[in-house]
Amino acid sequence: MATSSVSKGCFVFKPDFKKRKISVPIEEYFNKGKNESEDSKLRFETYQLIWQQMKYETEQLQEELNKNLFDSLIKFLQKCHSGFQNNSRDWGYQIKLREIPTAALILGVNVTDHDLTFRSLTETLQNNVTPYIVSLQARDCPDMKHFLQKMFSQLVDCCVDVESKEEEKDVQKKTHCSMDSLSSWYINVTQKTDPGKPGKKRNSSQCQPPPVVLILKDLESFTTKALQDFIIISSQHLHEFPLILIFGIATSPVIIHRLLPHAVSSLLCIEIFQSLSCKQHLTTVLDKLLLTTQFPFKLSEKVLQILTNIFLCYDFSIQNFIKGLQLSLLEHFYSQPLSVLCCNLSEAKRRITFLSDNQCENIRRLPSFRRYVEKQAAEKQVALLTNEKFLKEETQSLLENLHVYHTNYFLVLRCLHQFTSSLPKYPLGRQIRELYCTCLEKNVWDSEEYVSALQLLRMLAKDELMTILQKCFDILKSSSEKQLGGTAKRIEELLAQFQSPDEVKEEEDASGSQSKGLQKTDLYHLQKSLLEMRELRRSGKKQTKFEILREKVVSFIDNLVRLIKTRRCQLVLPSLPTACKLMFCKSLNCDS
Repeated sequence: MATSSVSKGCFVFKPDFKKRKISVPIEEYFNKGKNESEDSKLRFETYQLIWQQMKYETEQLQEELNKNLFDSLIKFLQKCHSGFQNNSRDWGYQIKLREIPTAALILGVNVTDHDLTFRSLTETLQNNVTPYIVSLQARDCPDMKHFLQKMFSQLVDCCVDVESKEEEKDVQKKTHCSMDSLSSWYINVTQKTDPGKPGKKRNSSQCQPPPVVLILKDLESFTTKALQDFIIISSQHLHEFPLILIFGIATSPVIIHRLLPHAVSSLLCIEIFQSLSCKQHLTTVLDKLLLTTQFPFKLSEKVLQILTNIFLCYDFSIQNFIKGLQLSLLEHFYSQPLSVLCCNLSEAKRRITFLSDNQCENIRRLPSFRRYVEKQAAEKQVALLTNEKFLKEETQSLLENLHVYHTNYFLVLRCLHQFTSSLPKYPLGRQIRELYCTCLEKNVWDSEEYVSALQLLRMLAKDELMTILQKCFDILKSSSEKQLGGTAKRIEELLAQFQSPDEVKEEEDASGSQSKGLQKTDLYHLQKSLLEMRELRRSGKKQTKFEILREKVVSFIDNLVRLIKTRRCQLVLPSLPTACKLMFCKSLNCDS
C-alpha cells in the first residue's frame, strides 16, 4: 500500500488476521523459564483445586455472616409492607403513612466489600420480598432528573415480561420522568400481573402489590438537594407508590441528620441495622482458611503480618485480603516445584511414590531436611542421601507427622487463646490471629507477654478457671488424635477437683484476701497484687488447696504449649517463597 502522498494524511490499514496472537492457556505459564518441570500441569491443577475450595468456603462464610442481617431486614420490609396494606382511617396511622420506611444499613468503612453485600442483598430481597429492587449510586444521580431516570430505567428492567419491558422503554423515551409517571407505571404494571407469578392476571381478592425497594449504596456521596427533593416528593406519593428506602452507610447514622434537615428527616421512619465489623469478619476468615487442617497451604509470619497490616491500616477490605491470599497461593505453586505435595495427606503420600529423581533432589536441598539428616545416625544419613526408595518412605512418614503436628498445634492454640483472651490489657492479644502471628514469629513462651499472661492466670477466680477449662475440654473433645486424648481426660479431672465440696471453702478463703485488689483493673493495683503474691511465695506461706489447684492449671497449659513445640516434625516444606514476601513488602514501601 502506497503512503508516500503528503496531501492525503489519513490512511486505513486493515488488520492481518493471520498475524493475530494465539491465546495461551493459563497452565502453560507454569512451563516458562526456570519454572519448567515435568509436573507443572499437576501443580496448576492442584492450585485450582485448593483455590476453588477456599473460594467456596469464603462464599459460604459470607452467606452465614450476612444471614442474621438479611433476616432482620426482610422482617422489617415485610412489616412495612403489611403497613401499606392496612386501610385504617385512624389519624395516627394516616400520619404514619406519610413517613417513608427507611433501613439505615451500617456496613463500615470497607467500601470495596459493599458491592458484594448489596448484590447478595438484592438477590435475597427479590426472592423473599419484592421483584422491584432499585440500586443507585451517587455518581449516577447528580440531580432530581437523573435520579428519577435511573430509577425508572431499573424498574422497567425488573419486569419479567419481555414484551411489556420493550413497551415501557418506548414509553420512557417519549415521556418525562416524574413521580406521577412512576406511580402511574407502577399501578399499571401491578394491576396486570401477579408479582409472585409474572404473566398471570391479578384477582381483586389477592393481596396488595409488593413495595418498591430503593437502595442508596453510598449515602454519604449523594448531593443534599437531590436527596431532599426526592424524599419530599416520594412522601407525597406513598399511598400510590409504596416506597421503602435502604441507606448504605459507611460511617455513622449521624450522617443522615447532617445531610437532611429536621423537616425532611421527619418524613423518614428510620430503623438502624448493623453489619458484622470487618475485624470480626477477618478473624472468622482466618479461622476458616488458615487455622485449620482442611487446607494444607499455610502462610509464613511475615506474609500474614503484611496482609493483616494492609487490611488494618489501609482499606479494611476482606475481598482484597482474599485476593492477597490467592496471589500468595498462586506464587507458591508457580515458583516451588515441591508444591506438588501441597494437597491432602493421602494424595500427597501417593504422589511421593511417583516423584522423579529431580524432585527427590529438591527434597534433599531443603534446609529443614538438611538439619534433619544431620541429626540422624551415619547409616541413615547415607540412605537418605543415596537411596531414593528409602527417601520416599521417610518423606511419607515426615509428612504424616506434619499433619498430626498441625492438628495438635491449632487445638492447643485455641486452648491458649481461651486462657489469654479475657485477661486485663490482653498481653497476648484479644483476637486469635494476634496470638497466631506471635506463635509463628517465635517461641511464645520466650516473650515477656507470655510470662505476664501466666502471672495474671494465677489470679483468676474459681468460676473463671472452670469456664475456661470447660471451653478447652470442648475444643479437645472434638479431636480424634490420640496424642491429645489424654489431655482432654486431664482437663476433665481438673474440673472434677474444682467441683469437689472441699474446694468451695478453700476458694472462698483464698479469694477473700484478694477480692479488694481484684476489684480494680488499673495497672497500679494489678502490679501491687502481683508483688504481694510474689512476697507470699518468697515468705514460704502455706498455700491453700485452691491455690495449689490453680497453680496446677497454669502449669498444665504451660506444659501443653511447650510440648507441642517439642513434637514438631522435622520436614517443613516451604510455605511461601521470599519473592512473594518482597512483593508485598514493596507494596507497603517497607523493608523486606
